[in-house]
Amino acid sequence: MPAFNPFLPSWEYIPDGEPRLFGDRLYLYGSHDRFGGQRYCEGDYIGWSAPLEDLSAWRCEGVIYRRDQHPEAGKGQLFAPDVVQGTDGRYYLYYSMSQDRITSVAVCDEPAGAYRFLGHVHHADGTPYGLAPGDTRCFDPGVLVDVDGRVYLYTGFATKGVNLSLGDAGYVVELAPDMLTVISDQVMTIPGVHRADGTAFQGHAFFEASSIRRIDGRYNLIYSSVLSHELCYAWSDHPMGPYAYGGTVISIADIGLNGSTAPRNATGNTHGGLAQVNGQWYIFYHRQTNRLPYARQACAEPVSIASDGHIAQVETTSCGLNGGPLPGTGVYEARIACNLAAAHGTYDYGKAQAQSGYPYFTQSGEDREGSGDQYIANLEDGGWACCKYFDFSHESRVTLTLRGDGNGVMLLSHTPDGPSCAEVPVCPSADWMEVSAPLTVQAGKQALYFTFHGTGHMDFKAFAMA
Repeated sequence: MPAFNPFLPSWEYIPDGEPRLFGDRLYLYGSHDRFGGQRYCEGDYIGWSAPLEDLSAWRCEGVIYRRDQHPEAGKGQLFAPDVVQGTDGRYYLYYSMSQDRITSVAVCDEPAGAYRFLGHVHHADGTPYGLAPGDTRCFDPGVLVDVDGRVYLYTGFATKGVNLSLGDAGYVVELAPDMLTVISDQVMTIPGVHRADGTAFQGHAFFEASSIRRIDGRYNLIYSSVLSHELCYAWSDHPMGPYAYGGTVISIADIGLNGSTAPRNATGNTHGGLAQVNGQWYIFYHRQTNRLPYARQACAEPVSIASDGHIAQVETTSCGLNGGPLPGTGVYEARIACNLAAAHGTYDYGKAQAQSGYPYFTQSGEDREGSGDQYIANLEDGGWACCKYFDFSHESRVTLTLRGDGNGVMLLSHTPDGPSCAEVPVCPSADWMEVSAPLTVQAGKQALYFTFHGTGHMDFKAFAMA
């Protein structure tokens, strides 16, 4: 079956995803949001994996580590983790609790088994790393077990405000073979906004979310920049740097793509990392849903890494792990839209503002583990959703599943302002209804825009093409 974004079931909210290949499966390790939650990362760590030969067949591995396993659990949340295989063959889960300044570690004999608490990353005298004078605030750990078996921990946070005790940059330390003991000085990898002026990182300074990979002998450090909606990269010939600025890999609003400054989707934070599957590199990231920044979902896109290490910015799509465009025939959920906006633009999930006039992704009922029904809510006049891309040939009819008090027409097109390829009449209905119209498409790889024109509001659940 096709693979599309978001690639996990619609009811699952796994942000901050770190993709890791172990054996013949791709594993995703992330934090765990709750639909309707009021804080980031309220859930336990959940494992997901897919066979390398079929990136549409994701399997839930269940709970791999619980919040109450942390010795000082309190009421904290489990923030973004990373998992690596140590030289002893065991799997080490690195994480930070929301109330801590330190990095903690759990261990397991299997990639997605029941992890058990091992200890805190610490200095030789036993002081947890993050608490000694001069230590950075540990946050969003990324870990590298290099080809020579040496282990490096990348962490840090850079505040956008004036309280630099919260963090001022990204940093790296080397760990002993025990995976816990710091055996080097702390070295800055990427400057935060208060250190970046006059450097190549200015405008894209470090914020959070360190993720490290060794690629063709270079060390590629993915991070979330001060802009928050984008993942950038820096590179070095040595795991401890110095690191040079590379560029933007992806923006969840496609800002910067081909020089564009206009967001094509709601902004907010994102976090992720790189994985190579069957010779193809992918960038994993997360998108925002439900009008609050606490219900984020995992997505991925293919990227090309040039021989000199350069990564060109890629666009958000609906077909990230599919290996190409989605089939032009079939039934699709509207939630696979990769761009979503009102006639007057988009909004930022990280800022408090009126959001009643914008469309958004949501679901009915409460947070749950199954029976997903995610849809696009609140399409008003001029509001639009875009799904990219499809491989069209001879499709001749489209059917939309809609509801709401809207009255007008849904125009389908291949470009934002291009000629319509279908005009689907829309009338008020309190229940989900199916409405159809003839469809005239251009053959080949095409985007599909859905733009509502009329009065009232519409919810958009699914579309079928035949």
